[in-house]
Amino acid sequence: MVKSTKGGGLAGRRGLTVRVKTAKGRKLASTRWLQRQLNDPYVEEAKRQGYRSRAAFKLIEIDDKHRLLKPGKTVIDLGAAPGGWSQVAAARVGAAEGKGRVIAADLTDIEPVPGVTFMQVDVTDPEAGEQIRAALGGGRADVVLSDMAASSTGHRQTDHLRVVALAEAALDIAEDVLVPGGAYLAKVLQGGAGQELVTRLKQGFAKVAHVKPKASRADSAEVYVLATGFRGAPL
Repeated sequence: MVKSTKGGGLAGRRGLTVRVKTAKGRKLASTRWLQRQLNDPYVEEAKRQGYRSRAAFKLIEIDDKHRLLKPGKTVIDLGAAPGGWSQVAAARVGAAEGKGRVIAADLTDIEPVPGVTFMQVDVTDPEAGEQIRAALGGGRADVVLSDMAASSTGHRQTDHLRVVALAEAALDIAEDVLVPGGAYLAKVLQGGAGQELVTRLKQGFAKVAHVKPKASRADSAEVYVLATGFRGAPL
């Protein structure tokens, strides 16, 4: 059952706090997740603007500050489902108008996004970089994005290692497909990228930083590692 009460100071359009009573057969964690979703202004705004996930606002915020997604650029979106980041990237590079290009890759199929080419591929596969390079038709990408996250185990160190492993897989692909001067953006967790990943990034890019957009939930451990100024594939 969903119960609405006045919520003083709650960000959002409704000005209401939605409280969810634990239903029979529903776990407490599921009840808390549902309540958080119902009270999240970014979830409501994503629905209003037609974005497939609240995560779209994370990329919007990062791009507003760092200007990665310029018109005419080619973008690779790894772990793209359900397509929120691809929507933002396509709009900003002008993919639907044929100005830029977005290739979205994921094991899970997604509904078509105007201007976006989707390929079903396991981005952790050692051959993934070659497959994506083939999809580029001999060209190169300007930006590689990864909002990939492994399912939580509840063990902080294990979860961190699994997310860093996905960021490393995304970097493998980035090193295969980026143009010199290109950019890489990937999700990690609090504590940042692992030392091995940071070392690779500092060797391969001119600038490396961790960013946490305001659209990330305050209680979320997620941060993003942003590397710009790609120096070229390692020898």
